Amino acid sequence: MPDLFAYTDGACSGNPGPGGWGVLLFAKDGETVMKERTLNGGEAETTNNRMELMAAIMALETLAKPSAITVVTDSAYVKNGVTGWIFGWKRNGWKTSAKKPVKNVDLWQRLDEAQSRHDVTWKWIKGHAGHEENERADELAREGMAPFKKAAG
Repeated sequence: MPDLFAYTDGACSGNPGPGGWGVLLFAKDGETVMKERTLNGGEAETTNNRMELMAAIMALETLAKPSAITVVTDSAYVKNGVTGWIFGWKRNGWKTSAKKPVKNVDLWQRLDEAQSRHDVTWKWIKGHAGHEENERADELAREGMAPFKKAAG
């Protein structure tokens, strides 16, 4: 059974502004890539954090059946949120420890639902540090943003 990986990234021109998300999905058998798929999209008016979340959501929602997958993100916001903060938010009725509504709650709930169907390992890597797969996810996010950037400009 091949190992599944998703490299995810979000991009935004202005924050808020036009944004995009990108996903590089692949199945590997050892070091050999067996299958590769790319996904991307964007929105006219969004934030970087929302695009980072959308990339992770789309990576998981795209999988047709429950799978074991490693999701690699350069967003500490996504990684820390989904592996830590989310448990307190759910306990507190989607409120922060300061009793304020969780920002981007719609996407956090969607990510929580999407990951519940899979066995997900979350990994954080430093962005723009020469990781080939992360750079490709970044390119996909910028491609996803491009049509919205043109419309805004």
